[in-house]
Amino acid sequence: MHDVAVIGLGAMGSAAAWQLAKRGRRVIGLDRYEPPHAYGSHCGESRITRIAIGEGEQYVPLVARSHEIWRELEEETGETLLEIRGGLWISSAKRGSEVHVADFFNKTLAAARRFKTAHEVLDAEALRRRFPVFKVKDDEQGYYEPGAGLVRPEACVRTQLTLAARAGAQLHFGAPVHRISQRGSEVVIETDRGEHVAQQAVLAAGAGAVDLLPPEVTRLLTVTRQTQYWFEAKGHEELPVWIWELQERKHGLYGFPSRGGLVKVATEVFAGEITPQYMFESLVMPHIAGITSTSVKTVQCLYTQTPDFHFIIDRHPTMDRVLVASPCSGHGFKHSAAIGESLAQWVVEGRPALDLASFALRRFQSPR
Repeated sequence: MHDVAVIGLGAMGSAAAWQLAKRGRRVIGLDRYEPPHAYGSHCGESRITRIAIGEGEQYVPLVARSHEIWRELEEETGETLLEIRGGLWISSAKRGSEVHVADFFNKTLAAARRFKTAHEVLDAEALRRRFPVFKVKDDEQGYYEPGAGLVRPEACVRTQLTLAARAGAQLHFGAPVHRISQRGSEVVIETDRGEHVAQQAVLAAGAGAVDLLPPEVTRLLTVTRQTQYWFEAKGHEELPVWIWELQERKHGLYGFPSRGGLVKVATEVFAGEITPQYMFESLVMPHIAGITSTSVKTVQCLYTQTPDFHFIIDRHPTMDRVLVASPCSGHGFKHSAAIGESLAQWVVEGRPALDLASFALRRFQSPR
């Protein structure tokens, strides 16, 4: 019998498997693919990370701890996981889009002030002077955070799984899980390759969790396919990562400094998909200079959203020996290293060091 089964080995699962294995637990990890892969939520070369979190101040300790863990991993392995490039968020009172939550820009600013995160607030003139590629309007303003940057998701997943295996975790790839059940104090996981039994389990399967959770949870979840675009570009090498709540558009934009002459940009679409041509002509070209219409590639990833765009991290509603971690509503990777550590602490010590109460399922229960 295993001490812990980790189901799903992407962002949260790879972190949890490593943290549990290094604590001496007998871990079995299961994934229907071979992570890192392009069939879930962690693909696409880069993810924005930021210290002042506009989605809610409860996230700030998670991202701060994740940065510490990634630096520890870099020191141990020599991998490059976290790149501090600065971060620029642009918005205005006339914004036509929101980043995950209402009033994202002002909530980011409030979080920066509360946690004493280094930042600057820039008016339109200052934005044009420092970042001339952005075609800002006179009533737009910027928030600049020098400690923001990007993480390399595939490298993070690969590194944590490598260390988990070195610490004794048994990792099974190409092993779809069809059912999870609990028999007394044992968790039973049914796969194509047979049955596995563990004392506890962590379900971190992202979009795949929809098939493994009970109806009272799955009714809360919406899975959408989001596209990331790579265009040829000049003059974007030294840019920070950036997020722009556009005016007169229902879509916002976000992007990264160019790498090898290519810049990655993306938006969030929750109904249908948009073509590279539409992306360039309608969203990129009117707002950003230096990017050509040549789209080199696109990569899709999955968002698994909750109604309030916040995470679910809690015990399974009917199986007390199963922890559910994710869905993360499209903004989870920056927090994943700390969430993996928190899950391991929860399993081993009975509680996580960081406060995860705001991610509990009970927030969706109707008052009686």
